[in-house]
Amino acid sequence: GASPGLSPVGSPSHGSVSSGAFSSWSPVEFPDTADFLTKPSINIHKPPGYTFSSPDFQQQVKTPVGYMCSSCGRQILKPVPTPEPEFAEYKDRKSGEMGSASVSKESFHHTEKKKDERKEMIDQTQNNLLVEQSPTLETMLLDHDSLMEKMNNWNFQIFDLVQEMGDQSGRILSQVTYTLFQDTGLFEIFKIPTQEFMNYFCALENGYRDIPYHNRIHATDVLHAVWYLTTRPIPGFQQIHNEHIMESDMDEASGIAPVQVSYISSKSCSIADDSYGCLASNIPALELMALYVAAAMHDYDHPGRTNAFLVATNAPQAVLYNDRSVLENHHAASAWNLFLSRPEYNFLSNLDHVEFKRFRFLVIEAILATDLKKHFDFLAEFNAKVNDINSHGIEWSNENDRLLACQICIKLADINGPAKVRELHLKWTEGIVNEFYEQGDEEASLGLPISPFMDRSSPQLAKLQESFITHIVGPLCNSYNAAGLLPGQWVDEEEEDAESTEDDDGAQLESDDEEMEDDLILKAQRKKGRRIFCQLIHHLSENHKIWKKVIEEEEKNKAEGAKLLTEISSLPQADEIQVIEEADEEDERQLGEDKTC
Repeated sequence: GASPGLSPVGSPSHGSVSSGAFSSWSPVEFPDTADFLTKPSINIHKPPGYTFSSPDFQQQVKTPVGYMCSSCGRQILKPVPTPEPEFAEYKDRKSGEMGSASVSKESFHHTEKKKDERKEMIDQTQNNLLVEQSPTLETMLLDHDSLMEKMNNWNFQIFDLVQEMGDQSGRILSQVTYTLFQDTGLFEIFKIPTQEFMNYFCALENGYRDIPYHNRIHATDVLHAVWYLTTRPIPGFQQIHNEHIMESDMDEASGIAPVQVSYISSKSCSIADDSYGCLASNIPALELMALYVAAAMHDYDHPGRTNAFLVATNAPQAVLYNDRSVLENHHAASAWNLFLSRPEYNFLSNLDHVEFKRFRFLVIEAILATDLKKHFDFLAEFNAKVNDINSHGIEWSNENDRLLACQICIKLADINGPAKVRELHLKWTEGIVNEFYEQGDEEASLGLPISPFMDRSSPQLAKLQESFITHIVGPLCNSYNAAGLLPGQWVDEEEEDAESTEDDDGAQLESDDEEMEDDLILKAQRKKGRRIFCQLIHHLSENHKIWKKVIEEEEKNKAEGAKLLTEISSLPQADEIQVIEEADEEDERQLGEDKTC
């Protein structure tokens, strides 16, 4: 597994790097983190009906107006015949001829169930198509400048935006995606047709379920996070390209004609100070667009259950993907099947074959990277690249290095809740806990053991979040920060005294290492009397401290409760009290008689 403890070294992307936040964290084993602390162990044959976006179903509902090439995304005008129905009829006839016409009652009910499920799927799809087939889709429901002002902040108040949109909040993903593509100039660079773009992303957001956490709001938040991480100023980051340029790459060995490589820049954030840099200047526009689209797709048609649950219940997706990265494979495959299902969704029509093939590969790789079961493998690879003494750091001219950086970026964006201001962190925590409780309820109803942290009758909210920060979010942020990739700002040392330094970016973050507990001081990076302040690190530290405090208070209350129970148990029993009371009454009566005498 990866070692969260880091010894940062210089990287070509970030000059000299001193110890980053969380750099003293020691390795902590967190078994099966990918299943997010859940691992039901009983297999049952009662899979939930997560069928709306299954790849085989998407193939069945393709419209006859045209097909799209799975390699380049271009429309194929000549329909491809699908002989499956005739073949099925032939098989039925042959089986009848062989004397196998008798069907068991169980088989009949199974067939009827399948028909009902198919009808439900078709009805659901047709309802979505009623919206998608409208002649025009209004591009923007919100004022562009107002929306950009809201998003130009790490602490994007997304729930306020949902309230503001009211009945139109179901369009939040397409609205934000359109706005960010406008901001980065991607529409112009790749000649993206607006109508097809809106068609697809409206259909995509319609495929997100109304569940507590893994919904279109979460997808929008992750999209905002990757955009923010790749376009906002990074102190000390060394750019290798100027803003919004195109360069020609010539393969001298093969003599292939030059290829134009574009780079984006954010219209809402110009970087004039050369002591700052930006990730977008080192990652080609095609790769960044793939990252943004992957963020929008990454939890498409999420059922609100973990991979472990789907595997334990033999859900169709688990069977289809051989129990490996079940949800992530489903999200990617279903989102791409949606894209290929209708020519009206092809906003990538102006990409050539090579570009489309590369784009699709990058999107899939980014989505698959969000499987937490692979978390420590990714972290180990990234640490070896950016923090190993024998490594040269990230080589931005190497496409594999850039892909790894984008994968770590979307992983951080996917679990960014603890790195947000307290109010937002609690809101996201409420969502994931409610989704966990719903799974716990279903596990109980199915006779499965309730997964850790999913039993609503035994809430462990503080322990859940403290553990998640300590073992998952913290080390990931630590590595990303040590690589010099986190947006932030230079702060003069003399502007803050020692106390405020520790309270802010130098706040203490406690970490458990077996039975020992070390206090970790987040050491600030310094350059000529300046240090770097990063909102993400600050919020993560503050939230972690608060959860630790809550746990301490809970343990204290638990100890006091146990002490009180002990004291109560040591008191005389009810029958003993009754005997004492009767004896006292007898003594009082006797005393009264004596006085009378």
